[in-house]
Amino acid sequence: MEQEKTVQVELASHVGRLLRESFGKGPQSIFVSIRRPLVVFYLKGLLSPTEKILLEQDQVLSIQHTRDLLMKTLIPEIKAYTSLLAGIDFQEFYYDWGLHNLSGVFVGVEEADYVEAFKEERYDGKEEFHHEIDNISHLVEKTPEETYSCLLNDRTLLLIRNGILISIEKELIRLGFEGNLKLAKRNLEKSYFHNNNRLESILGKKIMDVFVDWDFHLNKSAIVFVLEPVHN
Repeated sequence: MEQEKTVQVELASHVGRLLRESFGKGPQSIFVSIRRPLVVFYLKGLLSPTEKILLEQDQVLSIQHTRDLLMKTLIPEIKAYTSLLAGIDFQEFYYDWGLHNLSGVFVGVEEADYVEAFKEERYDGKEEFHHEIDNISHLVEKTPEETYSCLLNDRTLLLIRNGILISIEKELIRLGFEGNLKLAKRNLEKSYFHNNNRLESILGKKIMDVFVDWDFHLNKSAIVFVLEPVHN
C-alpha cells in the first residue's frame, strides 16, 4: 500500500512537471488512481495565461486544438515514465478536458485483459447505470456492443464502451475527419451526460465532472465520472 502511494505521488509529480514545461503553468493538483490494469490521472486548476485570455474570448476550440497538439508529445513521455517507474505499459491512452472546471483526465490501460475484472466488479446501481449509458449512446451514435465499468475508488468511476461507431463515422475517419468527428461527438455526448439527472440518482452521488474520449481505430470509448467524495 505504501509503495502504491509512493508511485501515485511520483507519477503525479512527473506529469505535473511535464504539463508545466509544456503549458508554462502546471495544474494546481493531480490525483492518481491505480487499479491495474487501469491508471487514471485527474487534474485540477490547469489553465495557462494565454488560454485564460482565449477562454474569456470564448475561443474554446483554439484551446482544445492546441492541447491536442501538445498531447501528441506528452503521451509518449507519460507512457515511458509510467513503464519505468511502475512497470505499467499503457497500450491504450485516453484524455479529455473540462475547461469549465479547469480540469482534465488521462486514462491509461495496460494490455492485460481487463474484461473479466470488469465483469466481477460490483457497485450499487451498476446494471441500471449501464442501461442509462447505453440509452444515451443510442441517442448519439449507437448502442455499444459491450459496456464495462469499474469503480476505482469512491470518487472515480471508469466506463469502457466497445463497438460504438456507425458506418458514416467510420467513413469520416477514413477520409481524415477524425479530429472534427471527435470534437462533435464529445460536445454532444457530454451535453447529454451533464443534463441527465438519472445518472446521479442511480449512483446516489453527485457527479462533479464527466470526461469522454475515443480510440477510433479500436472502436472503443472511455468515460470517467468524477464523483463527489464521501466525507466521514
